[in-house]
Amino acid sequence: MITFYGYKRCGTSRKAEKFLESVSKEYNFIDLTVEPPSKDELKKIIELSGEPIKKFFNTSGVVYKSENMKDKVKDMSDEEKLETLASNGKLIKRPIVTDGKSASVGFKEEIFSGIWK
Repeated sequence: MITFYGYKRCGTSRKAEKFLESVSKEYNFIDLTVEPPSKDELKKIIELSGEPIKKFFNTSGVVYKSENMKDKVKDMSDEEKLETLASNGKLIKRPIVTDGKSASVGFKEEIFSGIWK
């Protein structure tokens, strides 16, 4: 089963959901602003995605900007980045989609087609 970490008021999350529905993929939706993935879950998802940790930060989000995360992230260890992401779902780029074997962050149709079709 696919786990979909998203936010219902996020246009990108809605586009990704529509894509999964269009290819008849069932998924379990988790609102990451209410229930963000744990540090260990994030670590596994990031490894599965093959993307760097910094790609998982929602750099256009209000919290990222108001907390001046751009400067803070530069000096953080990977462990601190994981702890920070797990502590506030609004810092996480959305959506995160995983089935335990593959994972993706954000929504680009060509990437979703390659992984989730």
